[in-house]
Amino acid sequence: MKIDKRHLLNYSILIPYLILSVLGLIVVYSTTSATLVQIGASSFGSVLNQGIFWLISLIAISFIYKIKLNFLKKRQFIFFVIAIEVVLLLLSRFVGARVNGAHGWLRLGPISIQPAEYLKIILVWFLAYTFSRRQEEIEVYDYQSLTKNQLIPRALNDWRWISLILIGLVAILPDLGNATILILTALIMVSVSGIAYRWFSTILMTIVAFASVILGSIWVMGVDRVAKIPVFGYVAKRFSAFFNPFEDLSGAGHQLANSYYAMSNGGWFGLGLGNSIEKRGYLPEAQTDFVFSIVIEEFGFVGASLILALLFFLILRIILVGIRAKNPFNSMMALGVGGMMLMQTFINIGGISGLIPSTGVTFPFLSQGGNSLLVLSVAIAFVLNIDANEKRDSLYRELEDTYHG
Repeated sequence: MKIDKRHLLNYSILIPYLILSVLGLIVVYSTTSATLVQIGASSFGSVLNQGIFWLISLIAISFIYKIKLNFLKKRQFIFFVIAIEVVLLLLSRFVGARVNGAHGWLRLGPISIQPAEYLKIILVWFLAYTFSRRQEEIEVYDYQSLTKNQLIPRALNDWRWISLILIGLVAILPDLGNATILILTALIMVSVSGIAYRWFSTILMTIVAFASVILGSIWVMGVDRVAKIPVFGYVAKRFSAFFNPFEDLSGAGHQLANSYYAMSNGGWFGLGLGNSIEKRGYLPEAQTDFVFSIVIEEFGFVGASLILALLFFLILRIILVGIRAKNPFNSMMALGVGGMMLMQTFINIGGISGLIPSTGVTFPFLSQGGNSLLVLSVAIAFVLNIDANEKRDSLYRELEDTYHG
């Protein structure tokens, strides 16, 4: 008996994804149309570009859902994709366009590729493959099976070296926002690999302590001195705004201060769709990094909370797929995707609210950015496929037990 995967589609993931994607198109139009009209361009320019990426995403979801995922477990294919990603990251650093102080984009005619975005799903895939192959060792030797009792890995093909090199290439763009997401995603992947909880706690406390030392050092040294450090000079402005955004309203603190104004303007129920004041030239990057500030201004605290609740529901359903999965690779892949989306959401919200320094990270689905939407869609497609395969295998086991019983 053959079970068709079409009947196993997880609508509790697909429907929230579709709603958030459509909301994203509406928000992109709302945040970009006025600015485009001011420069004499079509008010639909940005939303049409986003719409094209969404159509490509839907085609990708349809294709990925139907295929067998065994190719994801082939070592040669994984390292081939990683090699291409390394080349793209190097090209974006030394050849790519410079935007807001960072090299992160490769322009191919009208299309811009952001390799750092694609690295998110590649890192989850690579670590899920690596850790799933060591489950028997992890059960016996715990965390030591991942490190071979080596504080510093001796071989360049060690997962720690590969992860460090990939994240380092993103950091030197410099794209510290995506680098932070990658670090936290890697931490999540290590924690769900089967190791004891105490190791996760130790790693997390180490990262918190390291981040505290960095922030404290910048505060003691002063932002002006940090700004003189090669490569990371522009990042110092973000830290300056984090410490006191109202000290330099015309400079470093301009974005964060206007983000506060936007959220204050929104109140409980918002000014109404399209009626934002801050998006009309007051809040730079209103369609990308600070899009949720505009969402709060137009939809209010109540509307923005409902959108955030829908996103968290989607993430929790993805995590639930990982928890229920019997196959270690499938489980870690789904948990990694859910963790990656959760980290991106928290970092964006933290940045626009001043809880952490602004990192330039986009808000999932709502921010303008075709590459981000495509990566999130591909990640959703993998989770849908994994969930369908797990359900089908479970049904086959039940049928077999019934037959033999």
